[in-house]
Amino acid sequence: MEGVLILLAGLVVVYLATGIRVVRQGHVYTIERLGKYTLAAQPGLHFIMPFVDRVGHKVNMMEQVLDIPGQEIITRDNAMVGVDAVVFFQVLDAGKAAYEISNLYVAIMQLTTTNLRTVMGSMDLDETLSKRDEINARLLAVVDHATSPWGLKIIRVELRDIRPPADISNAMARQMKAEREKRASILEAEGARASEILKAEGQKQGQILESEGRKEAAFRDAEARERSAEAEARATQVVSEAIATSGTQALNYFIAQKYVEAVREFATSPNAKTILFPVEATQLIGSLGGIGELISDAVGPKSPPPAPPAPPRRPVMPPPISPSSQGQG
Repeated sequence: MEGVLILLAGLVVVYLATGIRVVRQGHVYTIERLGKYTLAAQPGLHFIMPFVDRVGHKVNMMEQVLDIPGQEIITRDNAMVGVDAVVFFQVLDAGKAAYEISNLYVAIMQLTTTNLRTVMGSMDLDETLSKRDEINARLLAVVDHATSPWGLKIIRVELRDIRPPADISNAMARQMKAEREKRASILEAEGARASEILKAEGQKQGQILESEGRKEAAFRDAEARERSAEAEARATQVVSEAIATSGTQALNYFIAQKYVEAVREFATSPNAKTILFPVEATQLIGSLGGIGELISDAVGPKSPPPAPPAPPRRPVMPPPISPSSQGQG
């Protein structure tokens, strides 16, 4: 009896152990009852009925990356290029991913490959090299729409590498070099042009400033000559008035002043060692005399010179008396 109880207890333990399932985080298990999909077991501890229920598929619910192998594609302009791509996707419905498609990864790969050929085959080589974003967007839209019945979400489709033929690569390299040389020549020409323009502008501004300076200098010179002429006219008027008032004395003063200044210039000349004047000394003395008379008139009235003293008068002696005259008397 005890043996039967132990056997029953063992069978219960085996039954319970067989029905306990633990689902890991990031996965969902599909449970099949008698071969039919019944539920999706979320992460955690679950109990199923042994010999009736079983785990059908273990579906990865995390975001996954699928590598699309390299392939040769002929573009619209008959250029053959090699292309590699990657697809990022995530399962949203475990039941559909498990039972709507038999081999999920192969299906995604084949679908992406065929659409990649379709998209890039309708474009020229230059477009395939310069419009990667457009190709990625078109592939994403097409593949995501095609895989939505499978419970998938295509997150990104990225072209990893585009390999044109070697001869086309060499031609593109030469074209790029020529284009860069062209740009360099254009930039050098534009720089030279800008330099010449700036230099011409600088010369123009310099000539304008120089002309304005000459104009200002001429204006100042004319103004100075005008002031000098006015001063000379004023001086001439004063001299004329002085001559008209004082007569020849003022004229002699001015002539003597100019004469003395001329002699002083000759005397202070650093190159003159000996000076010969072809003039008479009496002219200089006469001029100096005129200056002295002018100064005397300016200082005070001229007093008459004192009269010279009268010579002493000799006594008048009476004439001698002759004897004849005495006899007659």
